[in-house]
Amino acid sequence: MLDAAFSSEFNVNGRFITAEVRRRRYWYFDLPDGEGSKKRTYVGPVDDPEITKRVENFKDLKADIRERRKLVSTLVREAYLPRPEGKTGDIVQALAAAGFFRLRGVLVGTVAYQCYPAVLGVRLPSASMVTGDADFAQFHSISVAVGDQMPPVLETLRTVDPTFREIPHQADSRFTTQFSTRSGYKVEFLTPNTGSDNYGGRPTPMPALGGASAQPLRFLDYLTYQPIRAVLLHGAEVPVNIPSPERYAIHKLIIASRRRTDNDGTAKSRKDRAQAATIMEVMIEQRQSEDLADGFMEACDRGTAWQEAIRKSMSQIDDNIREKIQSALASGIRKLERNPAEYGLV
Repeated sequence: MLDAAFSSEFNVNGRFITAEVRRRRYWYFDLPDGEGSKKRTYVGPVDDPEITKRVENFKDLKADIRERRKLVSTLVREAYLPRPEGKTGDIVQALAAAGFFRLRGVLVGTVAYQCYPAVLGVRLPSASMVTGDADFAQFHSISVAVGDQMPPVLETLRTVDPTFREIPHQADSRFTTQFSTRSGYKVEFLTPNTGSDNYGGRPTPMPALGGASAQPLRFLDYLTYQPIRAVLLHGAEVPVNIPSPERYAIHKLIIASRRRTDNDGTAKSRKDRAQAATIMEVMIEQRQSEDLADGFMEACDRGTAWQEAIRKSMSQIDDNIREKIQSALASGIRKLERNPAEYGLV
C-alpha cells in the first residue's frame, strides 16, 4: 500500500534526483511544468532505506510503463487494433485513476466496443467505433455499499479539458448525470432502472461517483452484470471493466429496436445492429456459441418485451448473417440441453 501511494503521488513523467544539503544527500522529484521549467518536490534523505527503496521501485515502474507504451503502439501499428480518440482515452484514463473501475464501475457504449478487438483477438470494422461521447455505468446498490467515493468528477474531467461543465438534469436541476465540453463532447453516467418506469426520467444520486448522479436506464442491469476485465489501448493501456461480449451484443439488439425513428435514432440503430452482428459472428467463428446462447436465453427469459425487441432487430440484419447467427444460437441452446423451439429457433 505504501509503495502504491508513493507511486501515485509522483507523476511518471518526472524523475528523482539527489542533491547535497549541509553535507547530507536528499531525494528530490523534478516534474516538467510544460513551460520549459520544472517543479521540484522534496522527498526525503537518501540514507532512509524505505524512501530509497521506493525510489528504486518507481524507476522499475517507469521502465514498465515505457514498455507497455511500446506494446500498445505495436498493437495499434502492426496488429491494427483500435486506439481511442485522444480525448476519449484521456477521459477514461482520468476516471480510472480517480477510482471509477476500482469502485466496480463499467465502461459501456462504443468506447467499450473499442476494447473487444483485444479481448476477442480480431479486427473489428472501424466504422462502428466512431463516437463523440463516453458512457459509464454503475449499479446504485454498489455505489451505496462500497463505502468509498471518487474525487469530484467535474474536477477530474477538467484535468483533461478545462471547458467541461455540468449539464443540470431536465427533471431536477439539482442533479447532474451529464458533463459536456465547449466543443460538445459528452460524458454521461448511467445506472440500471430495475423499478417502475416512473423512475426512468429521474436522476439517481450515486454516493460513490464524486458528486455525479446517474441516468436510470432499462436493460442496463443485464448489460453490466458480471463485467469482464479488459484494457483500453491508450497510453500505457488503461485497465477497465466492460460488459461480456455476448451481453454487449444482445443488449445492442434490444436497444436498436427501441431507438426513436428520427434521422439520428435511425443511424444509431444501424450502428447498434452492426456492432451486435459483428460480435456475434466473431464469437461463432471462435466456437463460443454456447456463451452467446446462454446470454440470448437469459434475455429472452426476462419476458415478451425482451423477446420482441431482439426479434425485431434480428429481422433487420442481412439474411445470410441472420441465418448464420440463428443456426449457431440453436446449436448452442441444444448443447445447453434446452429446446431452441422455446426461443423461436429450429
